[in-house]
Amino acid sequence: MSEQTVSTVYFTNFQARPGTSVLQKLERLIRAAGIGAIDMEKKMVAIKIHFGEPGNLAYLRPNYAKVVADVVKSLGGMPFLTDCNTLYVGRRKNALDHMDAAYENGFSPFSTGCHVIIADGLKGTDDVEVPVRGGEYVQTAKIGRAIMDADVFISLSHFKGHESTGFGGAIKNIGMGCGSRRGKMEQHNAGKPTVDPKLCRGCHVCAKNCAHDAISFTEGKASIDHSKCVGCGRCIGACNFDAVYNGNWAANAQLNRKMAEYAKAVVDGRPHFHISLVMDVSPYCDCHAESDVPIVPDVGMFASFDPVALDQACADACQAQPVIGGSLLDERMRAPGFVDRGDIFTNTTPESEWKSCLEHAEKIGLGSRAYEVKVVK
Repeated sequence: MSEQTVSTVYFTNFQARPGTSVLQKLERLIRAAGIGAIDMEKKMVAIKIHFGEPGNLAYLRPNYAKVVADVVKSLGGMPFLTDCNTLYVGRRKNALDHMDAAYENGFSPFSTGCHVIIADGLKGTDDVEVPVRGGEYVQTAKIGRAIMDADVFISLSHFKGHESTGFGGAIKNIGMGCGSRRGKMEQHNAGKPTVDPKLCRGCHVCAKNCAHDAISFTEGKASIDHSKCVGCGRCIGACNFDAVYNGNWAANAQLNRKMAEYAKAVVDGRPHFHISLVMDVSPYCDCHAESDVPIVPDVGMFASFDPVALDQACADACQAQPVIGGSLLDERMRAPGFVDRGDIFTNTTPESEWKSCLEHAEKIGLGSRAYEVKVVK
């Protein structure tokens, strides 16, 4: 897709005057953005969402998912909420634990009006190899089977920070989120974290967050066995002392580009639509079993047929916000020797990088970074 192509992104804020709820505004937004143009009659519709790691309170409430599911049903579709299993230690690494976590966080057929299906099966091995047209890093993406079996694909994303990819928005929700366990490994396997022994406190938190037994301790200091490490970066976010870092500066850019190629594999050749809520903009992913103070205030809700334009619009909107005092971003900016990188996401996590994702996504034809915003009241 050429840079001259300008995509439309629809926006509404979170202001809810008496008589109108935020949920009603979300429905108005997605209808105004054109979701009704998709033929959903008797079609199975995958709604890709992150159910949140238990302990995290920043994930999207199930109320938002119900709005989307209800709109799909009103258009004749058969929706289901879905995600794939994780690589790392936690409550979402197999389908049984994953569904327990989803139910615990409020995602059930009773609260959302549709079923929860873990797309890559019981142990994360039920996937489909999907060709990536124009792929430079990935020839066939390994995508959860239930997602590829769906006739229509919708992403409902919580837009927030991320310790490796800068932020997590639509492309991350689609590309990384729809990858099976081996698909996630393929995306992560370029970058392997390293430990700075001068900063390591020997607290063992990194080891507790490693699903692959790659971290050991010598004289109280952690070290990572790169022959076991899959590069998921979980230990980077888990360390409170910045002792774990990505020593391969090209790795995050390569991760981002692979993620864009995975996202293209998911949406290519079938109807798709994307929604992002820029709220509770926590510094790290909802995969964490905790959620820190948001780095910027809530912005609003965005929707588009173009996931690239959607991510760009959300990122630009966040850059225009003031920094929240007491947040990780605020602490970083007040720290001695702070170097302003001119970007709230890299200022929050200096090792992260996000622009390569959108640049590559545009290059391979996933969408356009050029956009216009239409406001929905």
